[in-house]
Amino acid sequence: MRRITIPLLSAVVLLASCNQYEKTPSGLAYKIEKGGSKDLLKQGQFVKMNVEYKLPAKDSVLSSTFGRVPVYFRVDTSRISKHSFIELINKCAPGDKIDFVMNVDSLKKLGMLEYNEIFKQKDLINGKVEVIKTFANEEQMMADYQKELDNEKVRETKELKDFTAKKGAKVQETPSGLFVEVTEAGDATLRADSGKQASVLYRGTFLNGKKFDGNMDKDSPNKEPLSVVVGSGGVIRGLDEALRFFGKGGRGRVYIPALLGYGPNGSAPVIPPYAALVFDIEILDVTNAAPGTTLPMMPQGPQGYPRH
Repeated sequence: MRRITIPLLSAVVLLASCNQYEKTPSGLAYKIEKGGSKDLLKQGQFVKMNVEYKLPAKDSVLSSTFGRVPVYFRVDTSRISKHSFIELINKCAPGDKIDFVMNVDSLKKLGMLEYNEIFKQKDLINGKVEVIKTFANEEQMMADYQKELDNEKVRETKELKDFTAKKGAKVQETPSGLFVEVTEAGDATLRADSGKQASVLYRGTFLNGKKFDGNMDKDSPNKEPLSVVVGSGGVIRGLDEALRFFGKGGRGRVYIPALLGYGPNGSAPVIPPYAALVFDIEILDVTNAAPGTTLPMMPQGPQGYPRH
């Protein structure tokens, strides 16, 4: 898709005039499409919403809960975030929809993000919100949230099950939703169990085969083995769980659903939201870990997109 050719700020002005956008005190352009309810959200209420952020300059979705796990939170009008749809929260009721436009320069001035490879000067962020429902108490909200997580796990498990079946991969499925293909189990007396330090070669790709990181290929910028203390939280949950299937000399491939990887937010600019990941791994060595040793798998990347 082509980049927008008219100046973005002019586009917002035009959009506002044609579609009756209003502005909050911090300059957030917005319009609210009212639903059927007149019961505006109140202080202390628990709310379920879908929220999406897009960067039109790059024709990309930064984050979206539509079709995934919605956002849950408690309304607190004493902590209104500037230049955010939360400024409008007490104007909304269940069933309402909000379209809004955030200015990256304004967010920079407010200290909410920094210019980087994702967010450039004069960029705009388009957002939308759907207020789904409210809950009488936190227990009801958490029960609903768990149902949504269960539904997401079913979606992600089916995606990987279909994907591995199509490839003819001989995988083991764990209760968490991880799929492990063991090519060589390795030394059973030197397992990468919890508390052990494993030296790992790996290649990380998306389901489409595109590589995003690794140290086992000739063209890898970093060919040093990855040191992982199993069970320490130094790597994503899916990879941590997968290592336990192997001992020293072990090799295989693991298929990690998003909920066991970088989840709803991803790790911009490398990992998009809700990305399933594939890792080829080889365990070079397994030793006892020194107390307090934790080493991250890969740089997390900037996490600067605006949250509510």
